[in-house]
Amino acid sequence: MSNDLPARLAAPLPRRQTLPLNPLWRRRLKGLALPLLIVITLEIIVRVGWLPSYQMPAPSEVALTLTDLAEGALWKHIGASLIRVLIGFAIGASLALVFAAWVGLSREAEAYLEPTFAALRSIPSLAWVPLLLLWLGIDETSKIVLIAIGAFFPVYVNVVAAIRNIDRKLVEVGHIYGFSRLQLVRRILLPAALPGLFTGLRSGMSLAWMFLVAAELIAATKGLGYLLSDGRETSRPDIVLAAIIVLALLGKLSDGLLAALERRWLAWRDTFTGQGSKD
Repeated sequence: MSNDLPARLAAPLPRRQTLPLNPLWRRRLKGLALPLLIVITLEIIVRVGWLPSYQMPAPSEVALTLTDLAEGALWKHIGASLIRVLIGFAIGASLALVFAAWVGLSREAEAYLEPTFAALRSIPSLAWVPLLLLWLGIDETSKIVLIAIGAFFPVYVNVVAAIRNIDRKLVEVGHIYGFSRLQLVRRILLPAALPGLFTGLRSGMSLAWMFLVAAELIAATKGLGYLLSDGRETSRPDIVLAAIIVLALLGKLSDGLLAALERRWLAWRDTFTGQGSKD
């Protein structure tokens, strides 16, 4: 046994086994690669003088501006914008679901409503602003209505398309089993239309943030859109970029929450997820 001791001491130590990284976190890390590359590239370009700092401040300067704003009024602006988006999105998406279900289930309703809705959704967001200001003033109501308009049409279009793309054989099976209209909607139409519904909700949320900026740029004393306008008027591109970054983060967070709900409610689907790495 003593003869085996030198051999054991000379033998290499076993490698510590590391737990594999969670595939979800691995995908998230991959998603950070492009933003980090852009930040590093911009920092280098600005620092060497290829891009004037009064036009494009270095990312480190924007980070300092964000820190200063976070110690001041930034949270007030975020809170005001977030409340407006949530209320406007809830109103617009709820109305869109009602009208989409009506139009999707009834050809008569489609004949009456679809031409008008098709014309209204072609109107740019900024075209609504002067009219809403004349009708509703510069208070919160005009901003929330504008956001609701932005959220309405993506949800409406996607839900109507989802209902109309349901396989007719599924509806016929429901009729064979004697389903009432409510049972048909709850057990066949709603599950089949859920993917389109979530697509519409996520698109509606993105449009809600865009319409928020349109409202706050023109008539607001607080909010991220107001912060954008203030940075432009004071020739502070760092403030403008800081507001844009916060808007992007809030938009990504809200979309991520809807995406998480989509994965949970549609976990029963066995769909194609793309080719390539399994990470």
